Amino acid sequence: MASMYLTAYQGQILGPIARVLGWIMNGVYIGLSNVFGIKDIWVTIVVFTIIIYMALLPLTVRQQKFSILQQKIAPETKAIQKKYKGKRDQASMMAQQEEQQALYDKYGISPMGSCLQMIIQLPILFGLYRVIYNIPAYIDNVKGVFSGLAGQIMSVDGYADVMQTIYKNAKINTVQVNFQTTDPTAMSNYIIDVLYKLGDSGWSALHTSFPTLTSAIDSTHSAMMGVNYFFNLNISETSWNLIKQGFFADQKDWGLVIVALLIPIASYFFQFLSMKLMPTAAGAGSDQMEQQMKMMNTMMPLVSLVFGFTLPVGFVLYWIIGSVVRVIQQYFLNKHFEKMDLQQIIEKNKEKAEAKAAKRGARRDQIRNAATTNARRSLSSKAGISSEKQNALNQAAENRARAGKNSLAAKANRVQKFNNNQKDKESE
Repeated sequence: MASMYLTAYQGQILGPIARVLGWIMNGVYIGLSNVFGIKDIWVTIVVFTIIIYMALLPLTVRQQKFSILQQKIAPETKAIQKKYKGKRDQASMMAQQEEQQALYDKYGISPMGSCLQMIIQLPILFGLYRVIYNIPAYIDNVKGVFSGLAGQIMSVDGYADVMQTIYKNAKINTVQVNFQTTDPTAMSNYIIDVLYKLGDSGWSALHTSFPTLTSAIDSTHSAMMGVNYFFNLNISETSWNLIKQGFFADQKDWGLVIVALLIPIASYFFQFLSMKLMPTAAGAGSDQMEQQMKMMNTMMPLVSLVFGFTLPVGFVLYWIIGSVVRVIQQYFLNKHFEKMDLQQIIEKNKEKAEAKAAKRGARRDQIRNAATTNARRSLSSKAGISSEKQNALNQAAENRARAGKNSLAAKANRVQKFNNNQKDKESE
């Protein structure tokens, strides 16, 4: 399990992402607190999740449009695959890629649209994991809940040894502390780290160990209950740890066990429902690819079930709310795509498709011309042609390439292009 510090995560890649997400979450928290008086972190996570998924909606639409159109153009895709089945030479593979790309252009879709959303979501998930595991480092008001008590604890003689004992007995494996430091700021941060992760037994130990701070301990614990809890669940804890706490308590807390158990189950259910509603590009690829997609659709909900036990409740809550938002979005997107007119899409993309095809053709001609020029230079050097004469030939070739549409040079270029295409077909 990754170590947690009060200071923000400093990783070169995830560190900046976590800081941006923490900044957004801090803004959401301040807005909810100032406008509505809501100080629950779980409400902040819900609103934050909705904001993130609404921002990703354009990518979601692109992804779903690609999947829907893949289903509809599956016969044409299969025809292309059948045409080049068993052909592994470079010319055939390039020709197949060009025909497949022309088909995508015809319907105005991009294969990248199907994976771009996932690529963007992954760093968000990893960055958010850091933020939720260390809320006080990113939300100033939450840090303020514990700062006063941390200062009072530090005013008690021998507090470092006492906090070390409480820390060891609490078995907080996700926190690394050093109560031997002489830096007061670092010591305050370490104490807040521990306070943020303490369970009920830990707060009872604080009462026993610091009897003169009973009032401050009670007020801080009460404030924490109003900030860091989702019903009776500490959102920085994992469901598995909460289940063990409830089951092995002196008086079994079955309510805690049941609610903690419902979190991963809800994660599985909404992930499963989201995957069922999501369109897939069935029939548009090989049988092996389709089997892999079915396997992924089966495994993803199971993965969310397992992680639902081992990740912080706040993080799993983000996962659940995200799945709920996707289900709602998917319902309306499916209704929208049912009315999609393929012929209208083709007409709309006809000019774009022709422009893209012409651009690819120009690039292919440039490659051919470059190869021809290099060959000419090689031959000319062998034949003893002077550099001045070669430059003149090259200039003439460039002039022909820039010739007007109706000029003789342009007509000669078209004839040469036609001859080149005929040679390509004969070589195939």
